[in-house]
Amino acid sequence: MMRKALLILIIFSLLLTPAALAQDMENPTIAILRYGRTSVNDLTKKGILDMLEAYQFINADERALLDEEEDLEGERINIFWGDAGMDLPTANIMVENVLDRGADILLTLHTPLTQVTANLTQDLEQPPLIIFSIVSAPYTAGIADAPCIKQGNITGTQAQAPYDQFLPLARLQDPDISTVGIMVNAAEPNSVFGVAEITKYAEALGITVKSAPLANLSDVPVATESLLDSGVEALLVSFSTVEYRGLSAVVELAAEYGVITIGNTVGRVNQGSHIGAGFEDFYREGVVVGRMLTAHLEGSMDVAALSINALPSFGVALNLDAAAEAGVRFSDELLELADYVIQNGESTQDLTPPSLADMPLEERRAADLEFLAGLECTPEMIAEQRAALDAAE
Repeated sequence: MMRKALLILIIFSLLLTPAALAQDMENPTIAILRYGRTSVNDLTKKGILDMLEAYQFINADERALLDEEEDLEGERINIFWGDAGMDLPTANIMVENVLDRGADILLTLHTPLTQVTANLTQDLEQPPLIIFSIVSAPYTAGIADAPCIKQGNITGTQAQAPYDQFLPLARLQDPDISTVGIMVNAAEPNSVFGVAEITKYAEALGITVKSAPLANLSDVPVATESLLDSGVEALLVSFSTVEYRGLSAVVELAAEYGVITIGNTVGRVNQGSHIGAGFEDFYREGVVVGRMLTAHLEGSMDVAALSINALPSFGVALNLDAAAEAGVRFSDELLELADYVIQNGESTQDLTPPSLADMPLEERRAADLEFLAGLECTPEMIAEQRAALDAAE
């Protein structure tokens, strides 16, 4: 009798095993993909993971693994990582591999990578959900046509820099400035978009923008020298990831000419740029992605039907050490505007890691859903955006 009962128990357990395995396989699989590692996307990553932990999709032990960017087969979700090393061919291969692995949700960071991902998924019968962040040019890149006019599997948040505030900084430093230089990589929509926006606002201020093309890292010093030799009074730097990688050469050459450099994010001062200015709330980018992601995982909202979020931010920082090496003294007006400065090797930047406000989960969920409800695409919004696109054509 005991042997018969044991045999029944074994058979029963074997019948359950495939079901149990299937249940494990049903955990949503999330791929967190970036074009290349920077300090700003580390902040975005923290915002995403903070939200997943707050909603209890990951526990403390799993969070520790994810902080080290270890792949996770978790109790509730699976996560794996990808980094293209700021190389476009690698980005294509990475996304193709991710699609082969069957990821349900792709979190993409940066414009070039999101553009690649949108292109590779547009013809799939059942494409994964794509939620993007740190994307400055979603419309120039063809990721979307308008906030509500996009592929049905795509949403995200635009890192919207108020370019109209960028060039006035040069005027605060030098009221008589008339010519600035900038490099453009035609292969990067974020670079093309940034240069176009800067040029538009420069014309309104009576400032001439001279541009120099670049395509790879070896072009950076050549393009920099050509702009400096043309007599530009300031260099606007790092609208291209290629230029970002060669920023030290840009700053070094500019110092030899006594020309200031203005980086397009606040943190550029930490790499030697004299002025850093631009979008700065990269942690919030991750929190917004986390709001969309957790709402999707909980099934409380069709996040793919949400419009692309865009909340601008602007910050300014000054590198007094780099300026002194170039023989530049910042104006009092610019010093008063700075959020932080670097002087004598020390920074006044508040390095306290950003974090979520402490609140009960139900209260957080209500606030997050209210935020997302404000992004819902109504028929009126869609019609208005289509009409605007038609008029522009």
